[in-house]
Amino acid sequence: MADIFINKAPKELAVIPFYGTAALFFVLLCTLLFFSASTLGGHYFSPSILAIVHTAALGWGTMVIFGAAYQLLPVICERELYSTPLALLSYFLLTIGTCGMIWSFWWFDMGWLMIVSGSCVVGSSYLYAFNIYQTSNESNKSQVNQHFLLLSAFWLCFTTTVGLLLAINLRYQFIPRNHLDVLKLHAHAGIVGWFLQLICGVGAKLIPMFLLGKSKKTQLLYAALILQNVGLILFLADGYFNPIGLRTLLYGLLVAAGTVCWLLYIIDAYKHRARKKIDLLMKHAGLSSLCLSFAFLCIPIVLISSQTKWASLYGSLIFLGWITGIILGKTFKTLPFIVWNSRYKTLNGKTKIPMPKDLYDEKILPYQYYLYLVALAMLCLGIVLDQSFLLKIAGVVWVVVSLLYGYNVFRVIFHKNQIKL
Repeated sequence: MADIFINKAPKELAVIPFYGTAALFFVLLCTLLFFSASTLGGHYFSPSILAIVHTAALGWGTMVIFGAAYQLLPVICERELYSTPLALLSYFLLTIGTCGMIWSFWWFDMGWLMIVSGSCVVGSSYLYAFNIYQTSNESNKSQVNQHFLLLSAFWLCFTTTVGLLLAINLRYQFIPRNHLDVLKLHAHAGIVGWFLQLICGVGAKLIPMFLLGKSKKTQLLYAALILQNVGLILFLADGYFNPIGLRTLLYGLLVAAGTVCWLLYIIDAYKHRARKKIDLLMKHAGLSSLCLSFAFLCIPIVLISSQTKWASLYGSLIFLGWITGIILGKTFKTLPFIVWNSRYKTLNGKTKIPMPKDLYDEKILPYQYYLYLVALAMLCLGIVLDQSFLLKIAGVVWVVVSLLYGYNVFRVIFHKNQIKL
């Protein structure tokens, strides 16, 4: 499998900073969860919840996705990444912007720091989209995975632009619609347009690769792409001009149907796999899909119930169940290869060298996995039962999970080649 990554692997600067910084943001996210335990079941438009959500969405999820996309797209397109300097610039803008936004939301300071930080995030998203488009555009191959990545990049730009307008609106009100209604549109453009479509595109490539499986049913992926986008566009159009109501379920069903098509493709690849044993990292991916299913089931309750805890449960399943589960499962399937390629590709076949899996501590992975299960279960239970003490304990376990993950990430990043010819 390593050979797949060698020839077109991007430079380390286009990937490594994203993974390392995301690991630090994950620790920050879990620390904020601990200190905000008493407010986790409250209204989503509160300083601590907004800070936590943007830490999860930008510092954790988007940061890792940028690095993974810069690493994977050259493999899909079979050409080098268009621009490493642009990738590095997008990293700096995303990091600076995310830090400023977290600070501004936590202290609810909607001044110039928030607007400048939001502008940095918008700039980062446009640089990412341009780099992805140019890399894909110059490729001789056209795959459905590329369409997922390109459309998700568009929705990222849309989401960050609307987010910046909302930030400006808090200081200088100019949006004619209710701010909280537009906020819901902004959030779901990010969840469905950016995260879901990106994860479907990347997952359709990586999961069969790691399973050593293959599916010829690419029509399922095209159906997923169309259904998810149609559902999202109808939701945004209807939600802007009309109050968000039960009609949302129809659009949610379209998105869910698209996601089921994607899952059917993955299941078909699973059935035709050569690797029969499923390791813990792949179990993370399976669990994340389960969390996404539960999140879909929460939507009717969120729409009908006036209790804010159901919206909190929905958000927790999305960011800490689905997205975090994917990242924890895929990081050590992808990051070690880019470091291994840099350190050992010139030595491959000349002497005995470590395998990519030798760059991290496999013994830690079971602890990370089971503690993650405990942390997620306690968090969801604490939200549903309105138990602050349970949420505090969950926060502690989340911090431990983030530290274990961070240790292994930096173990890989700082791995040094000890072999001399």
